Amino acid sequence: MAEAGSSLRRNRIHRALSRATLLIGADRELVLLTGLVSVILIFVVLTVYSAIFGIAIWIGLVGILRMMAKADPLMRQVYVRHLNYRGHYLPTSSPWRQF
Repeated sequence: MAEAGSSLRRNRIHRALSRATLLIGADRELVLLTGLVSVILIFVVLTVYSAIFGIAIWIGLVGILRMMAKADPLMRQVYVRHLNYRGHYLPTSSPWRQF
């Protein structure tokens, strides 16, 4: 007679299906957006100082984005959802509070 637990079928869930998409350790879309803004800054102004400033901004922002992704890889999606629902869930201490 077989045990009750041995008749269950087990499926593997690959980590790539449940992880956030990160690039250089930060949110992919935000890294690409900051890179695009930095490149636009560099090529619009076309000076050595703008190139140095654009690269410094990009490195600094990627560092901040990496810290943000280390705290929570889905922080951008949570913040965007928060902005969408801000009108529905008012920041009050109690739902019965008088306005």
